[in-house]
Amino acid sequence: MRFEDNREEELIRRAIAEEIGVAEGRLEGLEERVIRALAEKVPSRAPWWKRLREFLLPERPYLGLAYALAAVLIGVGIGIAVGRFFLAPSTSLTSLAQEGTVFALAAPGAKEVQLVGDFSAWKPIPLVDPDGDGVWTVVLKLPPGRYEYAFLVDGKWVGQDPAADEYVRTLGDYTSVRYIGGEGGERS
Repeated sequence: MRFEDNREEELIRRAIAEEIGVAEGRLEGLEERVIRALAEKVPSRAPWWKRLREFLLPERPYLGLAYALAAVLIGVGIGIAVGRFFLAPSTSLTSLAQEGTVFALAAPGAKEVQLVGDFSAWKPIPLVDPDGDGVWTVVLKLPPGRYEYAFLVDGKWVGQDPAADEYVRTLGDYTSVRYIGGEGGERS
């Protein structure tokens, strides 16, 4: 039995050696053939203008429609920005002062600013910020006199107006005082 095992083993070794010999011929130059085949399959990069054209004018029509819609929205946004910053009416505080007494407060980010005072029986009067710059204004026609007032910024009491003639403290809160018209250096 042993003899047969050795013979079978020898036959297997010869068969393997033949297979390796045949495969050796095929393995020779395999690396170069693989590299050449891979190089042929790598697409060359298109020039930048072709890539840009393919991006802007895709073969799929729905992408072209999406690009057109995006361009329209960008154009509208630019138009709004130009209109807001360059074509907005310029209303200066000095021109408003000719119409009456100007109450103004810088409150960037505020959603609502109101004026309360003894001239309105402490009922809120809304201020406006037409150009969105954070400066809220209102013009009131008040007769000459002394007036106490404060601002409400998003419901919070702001009693010290930088433009006030003086401040008074009433019931723990400050209020601003403005003198309108009259003589003796009183401001409007």
